[in-house]
Amino acid sequence: QVQLVESGGGLVQPGGSLTLSCAATMNISSEYVMSWYRQTPGQERDMVASIYGARTWYADSVKGRFTISNDNAKNTLYLQMNSLKPEDTAVYTCKARPVGGRVAYWGQGTQVTVSS
Repeated sequence: QVQLVESGGGLVQPGGSLTLSCAATMNISSEYVMSWYRQTPGQERDMVASIYGARTWYADSVKGRFTISNDNAKNTLYLQMNSLKPEDTAVYTCKARPVGGRVAYWGQGTQVTVSS
C-alpha cells in the first residue's frame, strides 16, 4: 500500500518561507511522478509543482518562489516556499503517479496560512 504523509504546514507572515515535506512508503526517485497540489475552500485543486527525475514543472503563480525536490534516501518529497503571499494560503497535498500507471496516490494534506 502506497502511503503519503505531508508535514510542515503552518502560519507564516507574507514574505516568509516554509518547507513542506511528503514522506512516502516507496521509492519516489525514478518510478513516480511526484507533485504538489493546493486547494482553497470552494476552489478546484491545482497543481503547483511537479518533479520526475531531473525535470520539474511549476505553476506560473509560484515560479521563482517555490522549489520542488526529492530526497531519494529518505523517500521524501519537499516543497520549499519562499516570498509567500496571502494568495498562497491553501491546503497543500502530495501526489504520486506511477510511471506508466493510471492510479494516483494522494496524501492527507497540510494547511498553509499566509497572513499578517
